[in-house]
Amino acid sequence: MWRAGAKAKLAALTLLGGAGAAAIATSDDPSSTFKICTIVPLRLIRDSVTAATMAFDYQYSLWGLKEGSIEWLRAKHEVHNRCAYRLQELCFRNGGIYIKLGQHIGQLEYVVPREYVQTMRASMLKRCPVSSYDQVRSVFVKELGEPPEKIFAEFDPVPLASASLAQVHAAKTHDGEKVAVKVQHTHLTDTAIADIATVGLVVNFLHWFFPAFDYRWLVDEIRESAPKELDFLFEARNSEKCLDNFRRLSPHMADSIYAPKVYWNLSTSRLLTMEFMDAAEITDVSAMQKLGIQPIDVSKLVSQAFAEMTFKHGFVHCDPHAANMMVRPLPSSKWNCFGKRKPQLILLDHGLYKELDFETKTNYAALWKALIFADVNAIKENSVKLGAGEDLYALFAGVLTMRPWSRVIDPSVDHLVLEGKDSDRSELQMYASQYFSQISELLRRLPRVILLMLKTNDCIRAVTHALLQESSLETFLIIGRVSSEAVTEAKRMLHKRSIIWDLSIWLEQMLLEARLLSMRIALWLLQLKKSLFS
Repeated sequence: MWRAGAKAKLAALTLLGGAGAAAIATSDDPSSTFKICTIVPLRLIRDSVTAATMAFDYQYSLWGLKEGSIEWLRAKHEVHNRCAYRLQELCFRNGGIYIKLGQHIGQLEYVVPREYVQTMRASMLKRCPVSSYDQVRSVFVKELGEPPEKIFAEFDPVPLASASLAQVHAAKTHDGEKVAVKVQHTHLTDTAIADIATVGLVVNFLHWFFPAFDYRWLVDEIRESAPKELDFLFEARNSEKCLDNFRRLSPHMADSIYAPKVYWNLSTSRLLTMEFMDAAEITDVSAMQKLGIQPIDVSKLVSQAFAEMTFKHGFVHCDPHAANMMVRPLPSSKWNCFGKRKPQLILLDHGLYKELDFETKTNYAALWKALIFADVNAIKENSVKLGAGEDLYALFAGVLTMRPWSRVIDPSVDHLVLEGKDSDRSELQMYASQYFSQISELLRRLPRVILLMLKTNDCIRAVTHALLQESSLETFLIIGRVSSEAVTEAKRMLHKRSIIWDLSIWLEQMLLEARLLSMRIALWLLQLKKSLFS
């Protein structure tokens, strides 16, 4: 038996070796093909071992324990932690697309088990790969024909920052302009397609072994988005389209949103040269206060910007974590008598955008309007339209707001506010664990674009919490206003104008203003009460 198995392995290795040699010999780029043929099998073996180990650990650790018992919950927590660590190490060893997978998982709070979220969030943005200067030079020579020290008057060989797909260097053009140069990690182009395939194999295996673990949508999303994120010219065009949308569709706040200018003559699909931004990081409260910028104003600006993108533009930056946003004083603003200045939001890393078609955008706006005003019938109607189904619409509302259904439908003005207390987080984590299989089914049903909206919501929530140490009712007032305006505009587009119709729209707008005013008065009273009794 052992000899037969050894012969089978030897035959497989010989077959793989022969196929690899043939591929290298007939390739137009033998060195790249050699890399693929040597790296991919090792990654596939690594993936298979990790997946099998995780599956065995879950099966063995929970064997014989009654589901829902204290012993089962303790064992499940421990196995989640062990497997999250194994997945983290796999992502780091493989790098590239795997790091991106880990970052996606780290931003899906209360959608995947919290042990995975905490493990990935604590490490995936801090331990990204760094390319050597020789590798950076090779990208320049291949893309622009010359090394960076000739293309630029100055080029810092030490990167300012490194992410999963690229790293950023400071440089100065021959015209004396300071720029930031984003350089793609050298191996990604060669291995990206194979990496996506091997990640798919792991996720499909885990789904086959554990039917409740259905995150194949995440692989589908990475398969679709990775080629776009690896094309920096696509990213540059996204940044310009984003600003153009604000100028055309949201002119009242266009000056408050900025993206670095692109130097097209110094950019390719693997190199992106941009204006260097001298600004504060979005969560650096101390730095922004020194500039005269208040955290509450930044929080409101971020909420307004992403509400406009989501409900009005239908073209949404879907990776707005803290490292991808900065803030500076609005150039046209002056210090007021209270020593404050208006903020300008700077959006970075425009590789991952999603477009919402008219129907999806309208239904999503109507759903958020219903959530803000606790309209049960409209919540159900629009959740069903978006694919949640009549059986999971309440769960969908809970995942969107991170609030239990009893709070979602509570008519009190602060019904969606999370205070950031440990009891709040524990309650949410309990719900996520209790309804894990239902959440997996919900994610399977929803369109992928809505799944990316969930991720975007979580990112914005995290930024708001970092700025204010709690969720803000002001944020929900902004979402309520912008989503309501979007719904009204959609009605205008779908119906022929008439005096009666215009009157009904006007009355609807007046009602909206009255509701928002009452909520703002209630907010003021809550804040007054808080200040008096704190």
